[in-house]
Amino acid sequence: MDYGIALTPTAASGDLAARAEALGFSHCWFYDTQLLCHDILVAMTAAALKTSRIKLGAGVLVPSNRLAAVAANAMASLNALAPGRVIAGLGSGNTARRTMGLPAHTLREIREYARVMRALWRGEMVETVIEGAPHKMRFMHPPHLARAFVNTEDAIPVHVSAFGPRGRQLTVDIADGFINAWTGPAALYATCLNLGCVLAPGEAYDSPRARAQAGPWPAVYWHALIEAGDKAEVPPPLKPMLDAYREIYVRYQPADARYATLHSGHLMYLRPEEAQFLTGEALRSSSLTGTADEIRARVQQIEAAGYHQVAIQLVPGQEAAIEDWARVLMH
Repeated sequence: MDYGIALTPTAASGDLAARAEALGFSHCWFYDTQLLCHDILVAMTAAALKTSRIKLGAGVLVPSNRLAAVAANAMASLNALAPGRVIAGLGSGNTARRTMGLPAHTLREIREYARVMRALWRGEMVETVIEGAPHKMRFMHPPHLARAFVNTEDAIPVHVSAFGPRGRQLTVDIADGFINAWTGPAALYATCLNLGCVLAPGEAYDSPRARAQAGPWPAVYWHALIEAGDKAEVPPPLKPMLDAYREIYVRYQPADARYATLHSGHLMYLRPEEAQFLTGEALRSSSLTGTADEIRARVQQIEAAGYHQVAIQLVPGQEAAIEDWARVLMH
């Protein structure tokens, strides 16, 4: 089993990636949510310059937010700094697009995104539709200096973040790896990404530290249910909580941009008005929160389900938790 960390990109990402490498973590994943955090390419570059072994994954690039050609060039440029250590994670934009009030992309768009990127890495002329019309393009870096700009000789694996059965099938069709939140792996290298807290003996599941480190995880689920509206499949035990949460949501202003408040703190922190809904049971059941022995047992279950990696997000302000996770997961 591999063990990774996931980061909300900040100016300190390079130092955190270096510490993760020193502790023995195999992967470092970086979120790409433009309105919430530091730019992913700045953070990944800092990490590439301060590490030599750990794999660096974009988790995840979104078709509309970076043209396929732009993303392909960015990943190949990083691959020149960290040869063979770059992973291009792709996703539909359930965070990055929703913070802009946009719906997630379709699977068809992700498939096309991956096709164009891979063709460019192979040195091909590829045609794709941009601004409503077909356009042909290829990398045009000076041939005698190409390696100084990009590295397309060392493979850049494509991993896809997918949840439903159609998304998992797409991953099998086009990708080298699968990123999920523990809902069932595909027949590929599979990464389970989660938040959690390593509890001290006697510490409550909803202690202030546990709420800070793991609380943003169930909140993301609530955000999705709120935005799904009447289409949401709400588990009966959650309905009273969600009804109360929706009463808060409808008071967010401006009314035509409630998403801007709803997604504030997305995967980073709990807002005061939503913290009231977080219980110890919610953290215990939805995140990797527990004692060291409990977490090790759950990781064994994840591995038995077919996953190859567990990656833990370090919430901004709680980066010191990397030491706890290294102790629990790798010793």
